[in-house]
Amino acid sequence: MPGQRMGRAGRCMSGVGSRAVQVDLGQIEAFVQVAHHRSFSKAAEALFLTQPSVTARIQSLERDLGETLFERNGRGVRLTEMGTSFLPYARRALKALQDGRDAIDSMRNLEIGTLKLGAALTVSTYVLPRVLKKYCSTYPGVEVSVHTGRSEQVLQMVLNDDVHCALERTVHHAEIVTVPLYEDDLVLVASPQHRFAHRGAATIEEVSRESLILFDKGSSYTALIQSVFRQNGVVPRTLMELDTIEATKKMVEEGLGIAMLPKVSTRRELEIGTLVPVAVSDARMPGRQISLIFRKNRKHLRSVQAFFSLLAELFDVTLPEAATAPAVVALG
Repeated sequence: MPGQRMGRAGRCMSGVGSRAVQVDLGQIEAFVQVAHHRSFSKAAEALFLTQPSVTARIQSLERDLGETLFERNGRGVRLTEMGTSFLPYARRALKALQDGRDAIDSMRNLEIGTLKLGAALTVSTYVLPRVLKKYCSTYPGVEVSVHTGRSEQVLQMVLNDDVHCALERTVHHAEIVTVPLYEDDLVLVASPQHRFAHRGAATIEEVSRESLILFDKGSSYTALIQSVFRQNGVVPRTLMELDTIEATKKMVEEGLGIAMLPKVSTRRELEIGTLVPVAVSDARMPGRQISLIFRKNRKHLRSVQAFFSLLAELFDVTLPEAATAPAVVALG
């Protein structure tokens, strides 16, 4: 009701003139039932109370409001003008309470809820769709939002509580829990017509003499690729630099060069044969570990806990105790 606030012991406090009025929800329930049945005894049956208890609640409500709400006569009771005026507000208060209970039940059963994720660009493009397909089919009422960025940006999203959790390369931070999920290895790929594709392998020196296509120069992948050549004492021949992995794959498919790409980004092309993996016989291809990260000392919504459990199932990992902290019910 307008101008109300909750007081102690579940009592609803409202201002009537300059006087604070406390109304107990039990009084409201009794009032609505008596008004509906026009009988104290029938209201008592509906509430599984004794008639004296219902009478006491109505009398207490009338004292609190300072008004008579019912007129009693031999044939039953009827609302006074004040009671008639108060009735729609009383019904609205009970409905609001029931709606609140229903909302909590829905969140408890994951019929509704929110899941706010942060993700590195590669993870959001090539890993999350498979994960979220299963999550959303299991919990269709949960509203999911995904925010992408570079690793430092994603970490900041978690630290700022802009997202519930994130998937990105493993980071170490005093306020962050890290759960490793999988190794994001690089793979050398070429078009099916390339000479490397027919051989299936090449040395790092041979690779350095080919036209190499790089992607997203500012990403950590570029540093990994450069480290392969540097550690083996060779300098790659770079043909072009592109902004995205997708554009890089298209260039390689057209035979414009070769590329070192995250293996997760090439799964479809390797399956259908538009790209071919090439082993580097004398060099170890680097990679990076992708992890689930979230803030320490946080209780998790049930929607977030369900996401953690799905990741544990899909990637066969064991969740730390911090990932299974008692859930809280909140509308996110």
